[in-house]
Amino acid sequence: MNHALTLVADRTSTTLSTALIEQIRHAVQGGLPDILSPGEAADIPLPTAPDMTIVYAALGDVAVDAIPVRTRGRRKGLLIADMDSTIVTGETLDELADFAGLKTEIAEITKRSMNGGLDFAEALRLRVSMLKGLKLDALEKTWKRVQLTPGARELVATMRAHNALTALVSGGFTFFTGRVKELVGFDVHRSNVLIDDGATLTGEVEEPILDRDTKLATLQELAAARNLKLAATLAVGDGANDLAMLREAGLGVAFHAKPIVAREARARIDHADLRALLFAQGYRLSDIRSGD
Repeated sequence: MNHALTLVADRTSTTLSTALIEQIRHAVQGGLPDILSPGEAADIPLPTAPDMTIVYAALGDVAVDAIPVRTRGRRKGLLIADMDSTIVTGETLDELADFAGLKTEIAEITKRSMNGGLDFAEALRLRVSMLKGLKLDALEKTWKRVQLTPGARELVATMRAHNALTALVSGGFTFFTGRVKELVGFDVHRSNVLIDDGATLTGEVEEPILDRDTKLATLQELAAARNLKLAATLAVGDGANDLAMLREAGLGVAFHAKPIVAREARARIDHADLRALLFAQGYRLSDIRSGD
């Protein structure tokens, strides 16, 4: 079998039952299921890529994701991950804006940009300009609010244990990506730089801005540095500025993504946490490292 359909349940709300696995297997006419994590994840072997319309119809509204994958070269040698609303649960710029009393206004601009309604670089410059004069201690206060997405540490630790390079590549800011890199265990972090005068933000960001094109270029650069074909890479993100890298990666996954991203990405995770990216690569529960 050259393909598989990986089923992953949202552990917080449901269980991947034998009955559901058989229901999906029958719908796609797949082979005998391979249980990757009891009650959580399973593979259904297939000779060809599944018709995802049939899969989603069979799943209905159950909190289980279905990820179509090729079985050859399944484990990836490079992970490129977005940060905001992917590796961490929220948008750090929106939280930073809260300390300027502008969270609602800036969050609306963020939403439009992540949905593809605004150019990312222009939207970033606009949002940062609105924070001119904000005291630098707001960065530390914002950091205290940051929460990791469940499965983030396990994803990075497990892939690194199997010799993959892991990179955090964000349209956010180095103040946060540097700390998330250390907290989660990424090898590399790249993002934008906020400019300050030593006491407050100047309302400017260093150019050039890290945007969707830069994310794609970083994927290509790091793959080349490792002598990897793009087929051997994994990219994950949630916003419109992630689409270019999601399209080019061997496995590009929209994670709890904005509608435009969920529609256009070849694979998506709507319910489960970041462990789903490991199961999609064929890792079993016994393979997963905690990252603690």
